[in-house]
Amino acid sequence: MTLTPVDWIIITVYLAGCLAAGLWMRKFVRGVQDFAVAGREMDVNLGIASLAATELGLVTIMYTAQLGYEKGFAGATIGVIICAVMWLVGRTGFVIAPMRNAGVMTIPELFEKRFSPRVRWLAGLFVALGGLLNMGIFLRLGGEFLVHATGLPISWLEWVMTALLGLVLVYTALGGMLSVLVTDYLQFLVMGIGIVVTSILVLMHIGWGNLLSGLEGAWAAGTMKAHPYNPIHDSNFGWGYVLWQFFFQLACATTWQTQISRVLAARDARTAQRMYTRTSFYFVGRFLLPGLWGAAAFVWFTQHGGLPKDLTTLTAMPQYLSLVLPAGVIGIVVAAMLAAEMSTDSGYMLTWATVIYNDLVTPCLRRPLSPRGQLLLTRSLVMGIAVFLLFYGLWYELPGNAWDYLAVTGNIYLASVFTLLVAGLYWPRATATGAIAALILGAIGPIIFLLLGKKYAIAPEVAGASSFALAALGMIVGSYLTPPPASANTTHSAAPATP
Repeated sequence: MTLTPVDWIIITVYLAGCLAAGLWMRKFVRGVQDFAVAGREMDVNLGIASLAATELGLVTIMYTAQLGYEKGFAGATIGVIICAVMWLVGRTGFVIAPMRNAGVMTIPELFEKRFSPRVRWLAGLFVALGGLLNMGIFLRLGGEFLVHATGLPISWLEWVMTALLGLVLVYTALGGMLSVLVTDYLQFLVMGIGIVVTSILVLMHIGWGNLLSGLEGAWAAGTMKAHPYNPIHDSNFGWGYVLWQFFFQLACATTWQTQISRVLAARDARTAQRMYTRTSFYFVGRFLLPGLWGAAAFVWFTQHGGLPKDLTTLTAMPQYLSLVLPAGVIGIVVAAMLAAEMSTDSGYMLTWATVIYNDLVTPCLRRPLSPRGQLLLTRSLVMGIAVFLLFYGLWYELPGNAWDYLAVTGNIYLASVFTLLVAGLYWPRATATGAIAALILGAIGPIIFLLLGKKYAIAPEVAGASSFALAALGMIVGSYLTPPPASANTTHSAAPATP
């Protein structure tokens, strides 16, 4: 075990502080709106911290480092695409401004106003399914990082996962979005320190010149199979994958419920747009710095006899950090990684619980629940999601690398819901029939990839691109085969605010 008593003190103090802050916010929760969207009072600075913290989880560190290990600095291309898309959406208000002006708590709720209750329920089902499957590997990857980085026995992985999930569950189930926002702010600060310190130490250990020459030499020798600098090279992502990622990230920025929950919690559309534009450049660093750690791990292991048999491209980075980080510093870094894991887990559990409550359960109730019953049900859903995550994360085997799995599971609803949002907000001719067709057809490609992708070597970009094409086809054909709606909802004509 590489942790010293000083490291354990740092980690314990941090965890205790997060738990205390999260529990303290419980007293401000008066109803489901406070629990789910923090009373819609989030300002720009808190929104930036919360969005950045939620979208930089330990799973993010793991898959971006894996991209760096396998593809060198070209792996950060996805971060550049996200940056461009986030800035563009924030600057124009595309989708997010009219959605915030609609005053809904979830995306499917908007579809009831624009299409029909049936569309809302079906969209809620796909959103929840895609989100839960996407989140299913978070605990496994987080546990693998902690085990390999700290030197804990591999047999402890499940216990580490369970304990961390239990801690997050306590303050998320009690304080909801208010607790998530407060703890996200603390975790944003700790993560920033940990990531910068780790990057400096990695560069000091491997050496910038040695890193570059090591990547170039490995590419020339055929040890690194992907070109370490050129993302569109045939050996790397390629044009098809990059193009799919652009549309995928555009869909993420406008439909990924964990991001949109921050938009819907913002004070107004202008606040949401400024949050997007100011957070956009952060996503480059989110991919580049952990990718740097992965690239450094590749060079180090290549120069020291190759990757040990008990490690994979996913676990190489945390094992490398255990060699690089000195005592005391590793406590700060582990606390930062725990911060990343906790902020993501809490935000995601709350988001999917809100969707299930708001769009799957509530429309089926004959009588509305009391405010106390609404809170109790939503908190119970958070706990149920935690149980699912614990068991799913223990047995599911990834059909490829972690990033491709996350992208394709997200596409179960991203492509179709993105199609519904754009058509519902900007195309008055869109109908409920077209919306249902888009939802069903858009999920086909990702589901086939999850079930058969490993067996038949289905490329993730093929599964992802097909979902966008099929969703658009379903919306267009279904809408033109049915009479146009008698009247379009006013949300489609809402003008985006300018930042």
